[in-house]
Amino acid sequence: MNRYLRALLPLLLGSGTVHATLECTWDAINALLPPNVSLSFVTAIPENGTFTVPRGDTGWPTDPINLPSLCAIGATVVGETANASFGFGLFLPSQWNSRTLTVGNGGLAGGVNWVDMGTGVKYGHAVFSTDTGHNSTTTDATWAYQNPEAQVNWGWRALHETVGYGKLVTEAFYGTRPSFHYYQGCSTGGRQGFKEAEAFPSDFDGVIAGAPAWWTSHQQIWQFWVGYVNYISNITMIPTSKFDVIGKEVLRQCDGQDGLVDTIISDPLGCNFNPETLLCSAAAVTDPTNAECLTAAQLQTFDTLRRDFQATNSTLVFPAWLRGSEHFWNLNIDGGAPNIIGLGYIQYMLGLGPDWAWQSFNEEVIQLSERLNPGQADASGYDLSEFYEGGGKLIHYHGMSDGGIATGASFYLYDQIDRALTPQGVPVDDFYRFFPIPGMGHCLDTADYVNAPYYIAGISMTPNGRSSVPQFPDAKHDVLLALMAWVENGTAPDAIIGTAYANFTTLDTITRQRPICAHPKQAKYRGRGDPDRPENWACQSPGF
Repeated sequence: MNRYLRALLPLLLGSGTVHATLECTWDAINALLPPNVSLSFVTAIPENGTFTVPRGDTGWPTDPINLPSLCAIGATVVGETANASFGFGLFLPSQWNSRTLTVGNGGLAGGVNWVDMGTGVKYGHAVFSTDTGHNSTTTDATWAYQNPEAQVNWGWRALHETVGYGKLVTEAFYGTRPSFHYYQGCSTGGRQGFKEAEAFPSDFDGVIAGAPAWWTSHQQIWQFWVGYVNYISNITMIPTSKFDVIGKEVLRQCDGQDGLVDTIISDPLGCNFNPETLLCSAAAVTDPTNAECLTAAQLQTFDTLRRDFQATNSTLVFPAWLRGSEHFWNLNIDGGAPNIIGLGYIQYMLGLGPDWAWQSFNEEVIQLSERLNPGQADASGYDLSEFYEGGGKLIHYHGMSDGGIATGASFYLYDQIDRALTPQGVPVDDFYRFFPIPGMGHCLDTADYVNAPYYIAGISMTPNGRSSVPQFPDAKHDVLLALMAWVENGTAPDAIIGTAYANFTTLDTITRQRPICAHPKQAKYRGRGDPDRPENWACQSPGF
């Protein structure tokens, strides 16, 4: 599959294979680097080999496997001020398709994203990633405490500068300038993609931003707030064991309202849901822990959680989860206290300290976060006109069952970009397409009782060792190939066919396929034929 994909790409997209002009050795690579860059290692990986991630890396410790022959490089950029240094990694394949791909990060993690690089290099690209200037897991924010330079690295600087160094090394290694530069990331990686398109529009020709954490100064507070709402009172707390109770009732009511009973809520925004059906009977109230229902107090908490988070003056802090995301609420509500990402953000990025008690939360925290915008991480510039004028293309996707980052934030972002550009005469649809994916969780995954066809390959959702869409390595099914076809051939994607599998790790038995339509259109069943076949669906405007 990997060799087949690499052989097919030049035929699909019209670019030949370039071989390295330099050897993969310490001396050869070190000679390419500017004085402020310190080489950490150079390792030649054979065909079908494995790259062993340095054991100290905690962000992405998984060793990428089944790699093509490549040169693996690790380096550190020495910053001009204390704590401004950062690291980056490169995979330079022996058979190169003349393109680069930068992959993003996730959560608060520090570390080169080697495993996603391993997926990207199978497409034939030279692939880059940054460690964002620190070493940590996705939920650890302690590195940010009273450390503004580290926050700036995480917010934007490390990625932007990694792109520059990566381009420099790649051109020297192959003896020719790359023809196109691409980016893909999800979550924090999605935020990084939007930030790049806004602040550094010439870095990339094409960007894929999945489930973007673009509104960091608000989102991190919301991630804390949903846990705060649930755990502030033992009486009103909804046990995590009841999230699927809620989710299955939402599915029961909303499934058929999109026009087809198929275990997938294709139009959660259009569902008329009655929460009172979840209320426990008198008999069930005597055993509220095990009952397949909610007490009146729990139902009140549910009512709060399913509405937008607003300040007391009714201004929006962050949009609510969409209906159908309940299975994944445990990404933000679990363990008896607010989400550690949101709590850590408040304690360490906002500087309130490790002893700040979550029970003391008030709206001053929201105001502090807005004022500080730690690391200037928010991608809230909205004006993408320079990216558009430079010929850039942007694909944005978000799972509509996302429990980590409420999908409403992506709808809100799309609207804000539209409002910023349309008055300028910029045709948004010419360069920016947003794909809401029914039934998909945060960056990947689907509830077992849903089995949504969310898989569109690229990186982030592709299992380690695999690449593209087995049997369908083409721009109709693969989001990265779709972006490349748009940038290089002008073929804009109106839809990308999503695939569901019996096992999303092995990607063997296909259970469903259907189009994922560019917003505002939605996939509608034509009324005849197998609903698990994509040709029996059409992208239509809502209401038709």
